[in-house]
Amino acid sequence: MNNINTYYKSIFAESFSKIFDIPQDDLLDTQFTLENPKDLSHGDFSTNICMVFAQLHKINPLEAAEKITNDLLDHESFESIHFAKPGFINFMVKKVIWYEFLLKKLDTNILFNQNIGIGEIVNIEYVSANPTGPLHIGHCRGAVFGDVLANLLESTGFNVVKEYYINDAGSQIDLLAKSVILRIEELQSNKKIDSFPAELYPGEYLIDVAQSIIKSHGEDIHQREDYFELVKSQTVHLLLEGIKSDLSLLSIEQNKFVSEKDLVNKGKIDQAINRLEEMKLIYQGELEKPKGKMIDDWEPREQMLFRSSTYGDEVDRPLQKSNGEWTYFANDIAYHFDKYQRGASHLIDIWGADHGGYIKRMHASIKALTDNKAKFTVKLCQMVKLISDGQQIKMSKRSGDFITLREMVERVGSDSIRFMMMYRKNEAPLEFDFQKVTEQSKDNPVFYVQYAHARISSVLRNLKEQNIDIDLTNFSNCDMSHLKDPSEILLIKKIMNYHSIVESAVSLLEPHRIAYYLYELASEFHSLWNLGKVDKSKKFIDASNLPQTHARIALLVATQRNIKSGLGIIGVSTPDEMK
Repeated sequence: MNNINTYYKSIFAESFSKIFDIPQDDLLDTQFTLENPKDLSHGDFSTNICMVFAQLHKINPLEAAEKITNDLLDHESFESIHFAKPGFINFMVKKVIWYEFLLKKLDTNILFNQNIGIGEIVNIEYVSANPTGPLHIGHCRGAVFGDVLANLLESTGFNVVKEYYINDAGSQIDLLAKSVILRIEELQSNKKIDSFPAELYPGEYLIDVAQSIIKSHGEDIHQREDYFELVKSQTVHLLLEGIKSDLSLLSIEQNKFVSEKDLVNKGKIDQAINRLEEMKLIYQGELEKPKGKMIDDWEPREQMLFRSSTYGDEVDRPLQKSNGEWTYFANDIAYHFDKYQRGASHLIDIWGADHGGYIKRMHASIKALTDNKAKFTVKLCQMVKLISDGQQIKMSKRSGDFITLREMVERVGSDSIRFMMMYRKNEAPLEFDFQKVTEQSKDNPVFYVQYAHARISSVLRNLKEQNIDIDLTNFSNCDMSHLKDPSEILLIKKIMNYHSIVESAVSLLEPHRIAYYLYELASEFHSLWNLGKVDKSKKFIDASNLPQTHARIALLVATQRNIKSGLGIIGVSTPDEMK
């Protein structure tokens, strides 16, 4: 057992079982928690075991907390233990226990539970930008969030499908093709187009697309019978390849691309609608005119409706337009049903915050089509404001009205973007300051964390330079009792908290917790480093005291392993040297 939380939960479960005659396994199977109190004066940990089981077994939680506290007062693993209203138990861990578990962690190199997911298939769909142009800053946050969440779940035992849905059907793709045809005509006539029709795409990036199509298919391409369809398919292909190339700059490689056009052609929409009809969830009716804000797809006519209100939606939803085409909602229903049919038991979508109103109808359709067997989660990402010299940036030389993802990566690099996109909760607004992410200071979180890793590497190099022989892969004979300074103990506690942070991030689908943790871990390390600069007795290496040096090096190795692991989940590099 190398998990300190599990160790103490077992102690509390054993005590509770003994006092109240409840099987210990029943207690451990129930989700009572062991957490770090916000106020450190309360202790190292706090547990709600009495709060959880008081309700289940009709026990007074405060009385239960008092009995368990008294039972464990003399237990060898507690420095101190006390209870508090309405039934919490707070305690301090003995130093020897911290040392013991730090050694175990170094011995096994298991940093967290890698079997949480036990192979469950999770489908995470993210980015899914319409293939009508290059990716921009509006796509960047969701792209990074989805990718880091996928990394987090994969590292804890889930079977993750990283998916991109290609919206390559419908009127917007026809308009895109018409825009490219205008660019082809412009190139072939050598006459610049002064103005584009309002409904078309005026971006100059389509000039490159037009040039590629002419180069591949010849100057007389406009004479082909399939001219329009060829331009349309080639345009989608070229823009999608550009999107994949842009994503690769952020080390994002999705393993599944699903075409909306293919779903339509394969009859997937018809299959999903037929299933709903068999369930008697489809009817012909007329929706009332919405009061207040307009509801998508509302038309004052009788139409095909899905009984989404049966599953928690505000109103039933239309599935077919007046021209007979399926609505976007109908296509989305079929797409999500297809994900489920491919084996995913948990469908996770990463959307922009402006799509929040679409969640309930999708929940309703998935509940219906999967008989409530599939779990569906939407994580909304707020927009990102770009700041430079204290001013918000809104324009791009290339595209005219947005900052491209490629421009961002070229300016500050993938590491800065990936870390900073995770340094706020996904639902909170985020300002990306170009000056701050290039500073070499504590105010630049990614630098601060990477610098901790590099500083530890420099200490390990100094060992060799001073001919001090320490096996960095085996600390079984290390005497951790030399770690006595309060800053050293704080760093041990932070190291040992990593597994809990990972488990919380997984259970809540909040990977930003990893970034927060890494910054706090780096802060504890840098504080210890700075102590050594003002007090020689606190330096990590002391050739005259090898047992102490051995213990301090063990502490640094454990710190560096956590940093490397956490940055690996976020997808950020771990340099051994930094200027």
